[in-house]
Formats: sequence, C-alpha cells, structure tokens
Amino acid sequence: MEYIIAKRENAEEIYKLVRDTIKTIYPKYYPQEVVEFFCHLHNKENILKDIENGLVGMLVDNNRLIGTGSYKENHITRVYVSPKFQRQGYGSYIMQSLESSIALKYNVVYLDASLSASQMYEKRGYVTQKHEKMNVENGAVLVYEVMQKELNKNSTAISYNIKKFMPI
Repeated sequence: MEYIIAKRENAEEIYKLVRDTIKTIYPKYYPQEVVEFFCHLHNKENILKDIENGLVGMLVDNNRLIGTGSYKENHITRVYVSPKFQRQGYGSYIMQSLESSIALKYNVVYLDASLSASQMYEKRGYVTQKHEKMNVENGAVLVYEVMQKELNKNSTAISYNIKKFMPI
C-alpha cells in the first residue's frame, strides 16, 4: 500500500471513486439536491485542476485505488475512500498523509466536514469551530462543520485496529 501524488491520467479513476462514494454514502445524510451539489463540486474538471496543481494524493494497494485526498495550503479539501474499503483505517491513513504534508508549513489544519465524516475527524482531534448551512436547489440545505486541528510536527505514525501505517 502506498500514498502517491496523482497524475493527470488518474483523474478519471479518482473522479469515479469520488462520485461513487458520494452517491453511495451521502444519501444517508443529505437530500438528493445536496448529493448533486457535492457531485458538481467534485466534478472531473475540479479534480483535474487540483491534480495539475499537485494537490491530490491517491491511496493505492495492489494497483487498486482505495481512496484519495486533496489539500490547498492548510485546508483539506477532499477526502474519499471507496465504500467497500471504509471503516478499515484507510481514511485515517490518508488524513495522516495530508496532515504530515501540511505540518511542514503550518501549525493548524482546517477542513469542512460533511455529516458523514465529522465523527472520524473528531476522533482524529479536530474541533468544530462553527456550524455552517448553505442553501442549494429546491430549498434543500447543506449542513456541515468547519473544523480545525493543531498539528504536532513530530508525529507521523498512526495505529488503527492494530495495523501500523507510516505515511510516505
């Protein structure tokens, strides 16, 4: 298993993983209009732009894409793990990789947490700074948390379910 920087040729596969994850997980938490908002926000063009700026990573195991993470400066902007690989520590692995990169320049990391992911972020030490709402189509409302975490520049190893991961 390795966490690597995504390349232009990975855009389609990353887009499919993100879209499939949104369409599988988010309907449990949000109305359809919000699900479509997320699909539009994380469209192929935006993913490709982030890849071209060197902001997207991929978690790969045996040539299979497990998940993806993106950040800009000290703001984590996109973390998705394929539904069939969730709750196995892969999201934490991606988060540790992103946090380690951000910690090279910043002491604090921010993210906007969907309802489906906010508990994972709390377990990682993130604290909600504010609750936000955004109106989308047909009167539907997107509710999310703005969260932050103080970064410890010395810690790079994580343990999850007795597995030990070391980000590259």
